[in-house]
Parts: sequence; C-alpha cells; structure tokens
Amino acid sequence: MPTLRTHSAPQSADVVVIGAGINGLAITREAAARGLHVVMIDRDDIAARTSAISTRLIHGGLKYLPRFEIPLVFESIRERNILLKTAPHLVLPYPMLIPFAKWNKTPGWLMSCGLIVHDVLAIGKRLPLNRIVFGGRLRREWPSVAKAGVKWGGLFQDAHVPVTERFATELAIDASRNGATVLTHTPVTALLRDGGRIAGVVYQDRESGQERELRAPVVVNSAGPWVDEVLALAGTHPRRIGPTKGSHLVVDAFPGAPATCVFFDSPQDGRPMFVLPWWDGRFMLGTTDLPYDGSIEDIAIDQDEVAYLLASVNTIIPDAGLTPDHVLWSYSGVRPLPYVADLTDPSSVSRDSEIVVHDGDSTGLLTIIGGKYTTHRALGEQTLRKIEKQLGLPREASPTREARFPGAPAEDVAQFRASFVARSSLPERTAARLADVYGTLARDIEMLAATDPALSEIVDEETGAIAAEILHAVREEGAVTLEDVLLRRTVIALNSDVGLSCAPRAAAVLVAYAGWSEEHADAEVARYRESVRRFVPRALQGASDADRTL
Repeated sequence: MPTLRTHSAPQSADVVVIGAGINGLAITREAAARGLHVVMIDRDDIAARTSAISTRLIHGGLKYLPRFEIPLVFESIRERNILLKTAPHLVLPYPMLIPFAKWNKTPGWLMSCGLIVHDVLAIGKRLPLNRIVFGGRLRREWPSVAKAGVKWGGLFQDAHVPVTERFATELAIDASRNGATVLTHTPVTALLRDGGRIAGVVYQDRESGQERELRAPVVVNSAGPWVDEVLALAGTHPRRIGPTKGSHLVVDAFPGAPATCVFFDSPQDGRPMFVLPWWDGRFMLGTTDLPYDGSIEDIAIDQDEVAYLLASVNTIIPDAGLTPDHVLWSYSGVRPLPYVADLTDPSSVSRDSEIVVHDGDSTGLLTIIGGKYTTHRALGEQTLRKIEKQLGLPREASPTREARFPGAPAEDVAQFRASFVARSSLPERTAARLADVYGTLARDIEMLAATDPALSEIVDEETGAIAAEILHAVREEGAVTLEDVLLRRTVIALNSDVGLSCAPRAAAVLVAYAGWSEEHADAEVARYRESVRRFVPRALQGASDADRTL
C-alpha cells in the first residue's frame, strides 16, 4: 500500500478539509490522529502555493514582543520546542545575527532587553541562550556586517526548516497513516446543504472528471488566499482575506556571505528582512511585504522587488555587490492575512491565526484565517477542539504533541546520517543526500534502488538525486505531475535551475517504470517548463524571445 493514500474519497466522512497547505495539513493530521475519518482535498498539490513561499523559519516569536503579543510568543516557543523534538531531521537550530544598526526602528538597547526577556519566557528551551554581540566578536565573525558601520548586535537562537516541501509531505504521510484520505489535483466545485446547514462538498474526480458528492457534518475551509472563493460557494459572506505579497530571491554564495542568518531592518523602509543561508550552499534573501489586489493564481516577482531586496542586502553587507544577474531564481506569493480596509502598512497586521465558526445556514463550516509553519500544529489542535464540539465528542489530549514525524530517526540525527551512509550500498554522495532529504524514509528509497541497477543511476548531477527517488515520489508519496515530483517530493527543483535540466530525465524514469506514455511525458515536461516561469529562473533568461515572456 502506498505511504500516502491519494485514491478517490468515500461517499462520507466525519470531516472534509478544503486546502492542503500547512493549515489543512495540520488539521487533517490532528483530526486523523484523534480517530476521525478525514478527507483533505485540494485543487493543486500538497503545500503547492502559499505554503511554498515561506521564509522557512520556525520562529520563536521574538518579532511579536514589541507588539506585546505575549501569548503568541509563548505559543511560538512551545511549538518550536515540539518541532525540534519531533522533527529533528527537518527542523534545525538556526542562530541569527540581529545587527543594531543606526537605521533600525528599534534601538539596540531595547532589542537587547528583548533578547533577555525572550530567554526568560523560553525557560527550558531546547536551544542555547541568546547573546549580545559586541564589537570585537562582530568584527571577527561577521566582518562584512561590521563594514556597514554596525558596532554591535544580538545573536538570537532560533530554528528553521530548510526543506518545507518535505515537512509538508511528511505531515500528509502521517495523516494518511492514521487513516486520512488525501485528494490532490481535485477541485471543490460546490458545498452541499442539508437541513439548512453545510453537509459536505461536491468535487471533480481527478481520474474521471465527473462530479462526486462527499458528505460530512463538518467542512473546514483552509484554502488560504482562496478562503473567500470557498465562502462564495456558501453564499454571501463578508470579505475575510486581505493578502499581502511576499517575494524571495535565491542566489549562490557571495562575497561577505554570512555563516549565520542575518535578521535586520531594511535601510530602505525599516521592515524586517533576512539573509538566509539555505540549501546546498545557496542563500535566500527576503522578504517583501506589499498590499496586493491582483490575481493570486500565478504570482511572480517584479523588478522593483528585486531592486529593493538587493539594495537592502548590499547595504547591510557592503562586500556583497549583488546585482540582478546574480539571482538564480525567485519565488513569490501572498500571505492569507485578515482583511483590513485601506491597509497602508502590511507589517502592522497581526500574524496570529483565527478560526471562524459559522452559524445560520453556514453551520457546519469552519474557516481558517492566517497560520504559519511554526504554530501549525497548535492551530490543528485548536481547530480539533471546535470540531469535537461540532460533533459532540469529548475532549481528548492532543496526540501530536509527542508524535514524531515519519522520517524522524530514533537516534541523534547526525548519528543516523553517519550510520546510514556507512552501511549503505549506494555511493556516499547519494546515501548522504537521501539521509538529508528523507530522514529514515531514505531506507525505502534505498530498497527500491536495490531492485534494479538503473534506479540507482543519477538523474541530476547537481543534487546527486537518483532515479529511485522519482519512482518513489509517484508510487509512495502521491505525486501526480512532474512538478509534484521535482518541486515537492524529491526537491530536485531547489537546485540552481529549478529542475529544468532534470525534467526530461525524470519523465523518462516514469515512462520506464510508472506507466507514463511518451506523449504524456512530453506534455508533462512542457507543462513543467511553463509552470516554473513563475520563479523567473535565470536558466530561462537566455531562451528565445518567446521563452523570455514570463
């Protein structure tokens, strides 16, 4: 049986969750672990849109202190601790330098107090204490930042999840192992009504194209930026989402590149920004935060955002000298924040989440506003409390506070990696990649590769990914399209050309082993090439004039 069940849904369930982003995943996992029959449904793939544009931090809530959102700080610290314990192969300690620069909104002395207060609030945390960084250490360890005229700063001990794609996939796998059904590439076309309330959904079956009914006493609308579209299916509702646009740049290591994350106020406008050491030696630079009222279907960075991000980074790291030519690719999307009329400062909108329990003729419908990776599990637990009340069930302790992710090793992560590489029959580079990307799930791919020598062959020289990963993504992890495979299962597309050079070879593997026809494979490669235009990859910039039209 596949690890991730993505077959057609039954005719009824206890709960239907619309949206397979981080919110929908958290709610589905929590409810399934509680023993409820859950179907999660999305017109795209797992964490394919909004949840794919994260800054990838598991943030301890320091930025909420100036707003005195103390409950949110406590929640962030608690959830960060849980993730460091339950997903140690995916969630890693991530110290970040906070330069106390002259252009900062918050003076250095006050930020220093904030670091101390955060340590007090985080007593018992799984990370070292925060530290004040004075001039001597700053010049030794962050000389490029010191060149910007920064005299001192703070070192905040935080965490990040460099591969959110695998994080989301493992949440879906865990939910499926607990009995949930995950339907991807399956649009919801209507909401069912019965007895003056919401009673399920109508969806378009992926295989047949026919519309089918799925009845459930509780429907959760966790569609992110598309929340209002789902609400429109239920009738007239006030606007709930006021999206803001965020963009990141991906670059290779550059002169003055820091060994740790740098979390700073942009000299341009004072909003929070990051220089983030990321994956395979590359860096992310982000992020923008702009009011947005355009189409949310295919969002790409614009040149003003590129200029803003590069100018901000070049100011805090004068040696960088970054230009648009250094950008490998970018990613952009919108944050599903609460709607605020006449918004001028997006950073002022609270990042806390909200669960709306509808009544009247929309009874049976719950809507989720906001949400983020750090506190996703808490949101899932809070939503389950509402579901239990709707279903008349007694409250039970959350099973996900201690449940480890499917790929989490029992031993120390470094020990697992070393032992896996040492005993593997695969080449060291391949074995190391499998351990880093999949955790203990790497063993399944290793066994698959052992069934046929061709499955051990490398399909992407840059990452060292092998053919067995491609096949495993489709057979065991619910991948349907080439984009699912390269972007969100194998994460080959996190390389320098967003997987463009690998796409034909990956499709060939699926022709040989997964029953794809040559025609389907060719169409998927063309579709993939078109889809990744939203990342504005440098690899496409030298193409024909038609190809350059992004």
